[in-house]
Amino acid sequence: MKVVFTFQPREVFAEDLVRHYPEVEFSFFKKIGEAEHALHQAEIIVTMGEDLTDRHIEISSSLKWIMVTSAGLEKMPLKAIGKRGILVTNAKGIHKIPMAEFTFGLMLQHAKQFQTVLKQEEQGIWSRRLPTSELNGSTLLVLGAGAIGSEIARIGKAFNMKTTGVNSTGKSVEHFDRMFTLGDYEGFLQQADYIVAILPSTGDTRYILKEDHFDGMKNSAVFINIGRGDLVEESILLEAAREKKIGQIFLDVFEVEPLPADHPFWQEEGITITPHMSSITKMYMPRAFDIFKKNLEAYSNKSEDFINIIDTERGY
Repeated sequence: MKVVFTFQPREVFAEDLVRHYPEVEFSFFKKIGEAEHALHQAEIIVTMGEDLTDRHIEISSSLKWIMVTSAGLEKMPLKAIGKRGILVTNAKGIHKIPMAEFTFGLMLQHAKQFQTVLKQEEQGIWSRRLPTSELNGSTLLVLGAGAIGSEIARIGKAFNMKTTGVNSTGKSVEHFDRMFTLGDYEGFLQQADYIVAILPSTGDTRYILKEDHFDGMKNSAVFINIGRGDLVEESILLEAAREKKIGQIFLDVFEVEPLPADHPFWQEEGITITPHMSSITKMYMPRAFDIFKKNLEAYSNKSEDFINIIDTERGY
């Protein structure tokens, strides 16, 4: 069995795989260009999910399974993969702890005015006249009530927040007080104090948020996007910030990354930028490799007990 990595994991992870699976031939490459010559023999490909193309799937004649060590799949050649009936799994679930903590870091930063406090500290200003608020009793709306959204709601309940979610079915999810679908949540926007978007990038979600959505939010609302940058057009976000339609916009994801240094988002007071870092901690790869190892055991034993199987037609 030949496993090809299209990225170079840390030595400790590579050595662990070689030690625990001596019957498997692992090949580690720094990038897809270096791995191309080995793809035709690969039974399994492990990728970060941003480098494979239709051509790579075509030349991988022995390919049976692709493990994506991230959750996002919008850059994967899923149509070509689906035609071949290749199994795809991802690292869904590994992001819920860091991304939920990151989200509440942003919420608390806003509620307690930590950015302003930092500026006052730098300028030696002692002022307690800041418009601080509490998360307690506020209403949280989570667009995308999956693993990450559920963890955000769980923590939200610890802050005594009212938790509302949006998913594809409208079926209830643990830690949420109520649930909507993408087709019927809009009337609730005016009640939300914090709107957190964690939606994937699919045909159903691209540019799904329009100008009317921001017009319908409270002027004190906080919008946080940690999902995908194509959820809403940039011009709509800029207009919402400049016209002070809502209280603050926090963006961790963008259509073009890295965000260009001359992009107007950087200079807009009503928009706070973070560099797509909500899921990044030192636990990212250990968790991703745990999932890969469990699935490798299932694959080796010809078992069907795989974790995080992806529907290539739906894209998640």
